[in-house]
Amino acid sequence: MKGAAAKKQLNNSDLTEGVIWKKLLLYFLPIAAGTLFQQLYNAVDAVIVSRFVGTQALAAVGGSPATLTQLIIGFFVALSSGASVVIAQYFGSREQEKISIAVRTSMILCVLIGAALTVIMFFCSNPILLLLQTPADTLTDACIYMRIYFAGSIFLLGFNMGSGILRAIGDSRRPFLYLVVSCLTNIVLDLLFVVGFHWGVAGVAWATTIAQLVSFVLVLIKLLRTREYYRLDLSSLKINRIILKKMLGIGIPSGLQSAMFGISNIILQVGVNSLGTVVVASWSMSGKLDGVYWAVATAFGTAIMNFVAQNYGAGRMDRIRACAKTGFLLFLAGTVAISLLLLGLAHPLLHLFTTDQSVIDTTWIIMVCFIPAYVLWTIVETFSGILRGVGDAVKPTIITALGVCAFRILWMLTAFRISPTLLMLCFCYPASWIVTDIALLIYYKKRSREGFVQASVIS
Repeated sequence: MKGAAAKKQLNNSDLTEGVIWKKLLLYFLPIAAGTLFQQLYNAVDAVIVSRFVGTQALAAVGGSPATLTQLIIGFFVALSSGASVVIAQYFGSREQEKISIAVRTSMILCVLIGAALTVIMFFCSNPILLLLQTPADTLTDACIYMRIYFAGSIFLLGFNMGSGILRAIGDSRRPFLYLVVSCLTNIVLDLLFVVGFHWGVAGVAWATTIAQLVSFVLVLIKLLRTREYYRLDLSSLKINRIILKKMLGIGIPSGLQSAMFGISNIILQVGVNSLGTVVVASWSMSGKLDGVYWAVATAFGTAIMNFVAQNYGAGRMDRIRACAKTGFLLFLAGTVAISLLLLGLAHPLLHLFTTDQSVIDTTWIIMVCFIPAYVLWTIVETFSGILRGVGDAVKPTIITALGVCAFRILWMLTAFRISPTLLMLCFCYPASWIVTDIALLIYYKKRSREGFVQASVIS
């Protein structure tokens, strides 16, 4: 179905019409709420582990394992953004049959990858943790956590892919509701397994894995039962090579960008580990708190990417340019508000998480270094999201690789080696964001002048 009839049917989730700031904000809010709920159950993990198991267990869950899972899962979640962009562009151009094919292709892909991850990480977790110089007093628990966590790889990747499909066609509400259910499940199971059964770190890992299973089942039921064009038809499951190539053309650069962030963070984690268990626990704790901002930032990047992708498919270049200005200002205002909120609530929240005063004091130092610099990240997230939305992922990835990842590695090999202190480690982040901001803005202005005409995935 094409033309006016198709447009009427798809109107409720259509981002190509209407007031831009209202459409963008209403689309963004459920995504942000969902990612914040994810941070909530990460925070609950930290509180329960710290309170009922101890600081060493907190370091075991939030140290090297957290960095590794962000690297590996982050790569494949970013890879799925290629599917979201392709589906959103097909949505904008009203290519319903291609949307159906793309849904089947993307879900098969994530199941295959998830199964492979489960097997690989079962055998490789311990060697990788040793390579990262994980403190000996946390190594055993860290390995247990990793193996159980990656046992649910299919569930985690399947849910993210399914959510990406729904968001690509303009539905950001259902993924949010599924995450709420998943988070509540995780909290209840945390209390049951850790406080009730005294399973320690293993209990936290099993709670997370089961919660991921719940969210995957919910999104799978939606895709299987819907009668809309994005239905997952099990009777005709197969990979379409042409569409897969288009997805990977966007997804692989995005995944590599995420992986390079993870690799640079792993290198920084080695520096964190060298400063002792208190710093490892504090670094983990700061990640739980400032995860609120990163959840919102990721949500905004996703919202902008899909908003732009739909309008690109519809040929609405005017709305893409308007989205750049409107989206950036909305994101900047949100960043300032969250930064002030985090600084104001940091101390009360830290005392809620732990009673270890040395961890509280060290975490505060880390947060004071990071939070005021968040405004620098708004440029990276906004304009890289726009470029991914029009199908341009390779050059922004190169810019980010050099500006963030290579810069941080160079920093660790020079500045941190000269002065191996916590402050020197923290200052690496805002310095890398400044470098990336400048390069990305220069490239975006060049592509904008060209009219974004060279990166289309629509055929």
